[in-house]
Amino acid sequence: MRKVLVTGGAGFIGSHVAEAYLARGDRVWVLDDLSSGKRGNVPPGATFLEMGIESPEVGPLFREVGFDLVNHHAAQIDVRISVSDPLRDARTNVAGLLNVLEAARTHGVQRVVYVSSGGVVYGEPDLIPTPETSAKLPLSPYGVTKLAGEFYLHYYHRVHGLEYVTLRYANVYGPRQDPHGEAGVVAIFSTRLLGGQELHVFGDGEQTRDYVFVEDVTRANLLVSDMPLPGGDGLDRLAFNVGTETGTSVNRLADLIEAASGLTYGRASKPPRGGELRHSTLDATRMRGFGWSPSVTLEEGLARTFRWIAAREARS
Repeated sequence: MRKVLVTGGAGFIGSHVAEAYLARGDRVWVLDDLSSGKRGNVPPGATFLEMGIESPEVGPLFREVGFDLVNHHAAQIDVRISVSDPLRDARTNVAGLLNVLEAARTHGVQRVVYVSSGGVVYGEPDLIPTPETSAKLPLSPYGVTKLAGEFYLHYYHRVHGLEYVTLRYANVYGPRQDPHGEAGVVAIFSTRLLGGQELHVFGDGEQTRDYVFVEDVTRANLLVSDMPLPGGDGLDRLAFNVGTETGTSVNRLADLIEAASGLTYGRASKPPRGGELRHSTLDATRMRGFGWSPSVTLEEGLARTFRWIAAREARS
């Protein structure tokens, strides 16, 4: 029975990951400042700590518990906030990460699973689907801080021997997702349809993203928590894309959500958003080589997500 800390474990993805560790028999602590997470997302059986990753109490917590594994989901995830307030973005995504890594190094953590973003660290890629070895040319402060986190982990591994794995997520969607941020378009569209509102499409709607269901992402987290790590050196050796290798346009996504919901209220065209990538689809060959592959189709995942959001709206 391992002692596992999930930072950001009250959030959309982190709560699913915490739940999966518990189901596997681990003891789980969830650390979250609830700036975007929700107390109700914390799974029963987990020990909840309302605390930010920048807190000076992080070190004493690591010393007291003696964690075996840290799964680091806590982050400032909104690209638009990172553009308008890059200092805020860096305080969480760089200074907060370093606070966690110093505690992990000092108090004997065996492995860190770090969540990066395949949707931003590559920038506007030349090759689609995009492999891990592609150039890293982020076009937002959020992408810069996520990539900086990977470099810091590489340093801690080479100099201090701290074991780590990086997961570069595509656009994750599913139950518990809030309608905010770029990846929140599934929740945004679903919520607007339930409210009888037209869907807003920015630009021509032909920009594409790789949508991966949260349950598949959770399985990837469990896999890399235990698997033997590949040898060699370099930033990409311990980085793994988590995606479906299929790009879906915003227009097509709207069609699929309307079909899943049985609701149609028209669409409104909005001006393109500055700084938005045109295309992002990830090559997940390396993860497939370790036995992982996405198992939930987009149609099935959207139907399940819409049902969950509809049930939540009915309760509120």
